[in-house]
Amino acid sequence: MTVQSAVKGVDELAPQLANCRAYWLGWGAAGRSDDDLAHYRSGLAHTQLNGVLRLRDEAGAAQALARARTALAGVPWLWWVAPDSAPGTVDLLAREGFERVGAMPVMAVALDRVAEVPTPPGVEIEVLEGTDPATCGEWVRTYGPSFGVGPELVDASVRIEEDWAKDPRAVRFVARADGRAVGTALLFDAHGVAGVYIVATAEAYRRRGIGAALTAAALAEGRRRGLHVGTLQASSLGASVYAGMGFEKVAEYELFRPPTTWN
Repeated sequence: MTVQSAVKGVDELAPQLANCRAYWLGWGAAGRSDDDLAHYRSGLAHTQLNGVLRLRDEAGAAQALARARTALAGVPWLWWVAPDSAPGTVDLLAREGFERVGAMPVMAVALDRVAEVPTPPGVEIEVLEGTDPATCGEWVRTYGPSFGVGPELVDASVRIEEDWAKDPRAVRFVARADGRAVGTALLFDAHGVAGVYIVATAEAYRRRGIGAALTAAALAEGRRRGLHVGTLQASSLGASVYAGMGFEKVAEYELFRPPTTWN
């Protein structure tokens, strides 16, 4: 159930960034904080599953850098920089030897203006219920190949997903075809917006519209909950698909990798 007031327009950026931050902090099974240095540590050897999401106060930059280095030691990680980060964050990271490795657009859509997306023939989309290891294992093994979650990370990811499955803000969607799960998407209802995450399609089933149909299902659930805006962070492959559904770019995350001397 939504507890915050629903955001009305796609130009309201702060709640969208807060939704993203809250989602990734949910991966912080081994450590997280949402104070002046928002960061999370899953403990998994996966770059996207550990990181800094925001430096709020540049005045405390030296302490924040030392804290990040300690909190994330021993795992690969990224530093995300968005419009709500302290203004000098990019220059600070450059001075410290961080490498800019890419950017990721933040895209948003009014939920009453989402383009109609048909479910592909032979595909069924359902809400994935259950918090047991078998159900969460199917979930991880379905999205894992698309997100670089190798077999060696599956068991640890399943344990984290068991906690996610109990979170009432999260609704998992799975696409099934030919008797197997072939796609995933997750709605995250937080800060008054419908965040969409974990949109993935098995390689053999791509280019059929399954990812778009899963995204549409998540957005429809958000609208059912009384939300008005959907938000997501798009990959290079997904951005054009989302644009076709009515999403527009409203901001951008810049992604930085720490120097090798920090390892």
